[in-house]
Amino acid sequence: MAGVDAGGGDRMALAVLAQYRMATTEQMHLILNPGVRIEQTRRRPAKLRAEGLIDRITLPQAGRTRVWFPTQYGVQVACEWPELRGRRPSKTVSDRTAVRLRAGHALTVTETGLAFLQDARRRGELCRPLDWIPEVYHPIGNGEAVIPDALLYYRRGRDGGEGAMLRAFVEVDRATMGPERLAAKLTAYARLYHYVPAPTPGRRQRLAGAEPLQEEWRRHYPLFPRLLFVLDGTGPAGIETRIRALRAAAADPALTGFLRNVPVLVAPLIEVLQGGPAEPVWHPVRDPGSTVSWSHSPGLDTPRAAPAHRGAAAAHHPDHRPDHSWSERWAAS
Repeated sequence: MAGVDAGGGDRMALAVLAQYRMATTEQMHLILNPGVRIEQTRRRPAKLRAEGLIDRITLPQAGRTRVWFPTQYGVQVACEWPELRGRRPSKTVSDRTAVRLRAGHALTVTETGLAFLQDARRRGELCRPLDWIPEVYHPIGNGEAVIPDALLYYRRGRDGGEGAMLRAFVEVDRATMGPERLAAKLTAYARLYHYVPAPTPGRRQRLAGAEPLQEEWRRHYPLFPRLLFVLDGTGPAGIETRIRALRAAAADPALTGFLRNVPVLVAPLIEVLQGGPAEPVWHPVRDPGSTVSWSHSPGLDTPRAAPAHRGAAAAHHPDHRPDHSWSERWAAS
């Protein structure tokens, strides 16, 4: 029927929570309804909670901020929709204790996705709320898998005009693991880049002339997504240490083919949030002395020299990060 929402706004709100795992009221407002008063946004999750589709916890150490997450019933309902078909929600996505313990990292991942979404809106480019997909499972054999914090779909160029589709694996690091463990993720992504699944045991020998087996990722992407490391939870010195660790890992000859074909960039979260992800705040891991936009294509775009003191802008902030970054406030509880 013309003019009837038929629950479209409620449906999108539930879909976002089922996909993102969790979000604060403010994040929900900026993701879904930035053009209306936040009071209007607050009524929607309250309604969905009354219907048993979502629930909330309160973070007393973050100004009693409310964090919304889907219930098991909400996940069941949302994952039947075409836009979420094939998603693998976490088994603990509806557990209140698990939500509380994961809130610091998950809300930072949501904040990172929101930065790309808002930047696309400012630029008239295309990145919708469901184009940010956390925790997509990618097998690499022997029961192991690469699970990026998020997979991003983004279309450059004005909506309706010509443009390029970009995809990115995003790793949000809050300095909870050592620099070496962070750098080891480069090797894991290189394994994914080269991984070719073995033929199913017991199947007949492939006929001569049949197409050869191909890398697993080609079943899902026409090009391997670029890899973005977003660093938070530490000051400028910690950022420098982690960039150096990634640079050292990138010098491994075994990664040469992967790094030749896949842009791998790293940036402090505070700079991504302050200037927007499209600004040249990203350091190529093989050339950390320069900065580029996250959509940089080697050979086509010209890097610019990085400031003499990376993270200098962040250092002017008393916590070395913006107030809406969750790492410090959550860790201080």
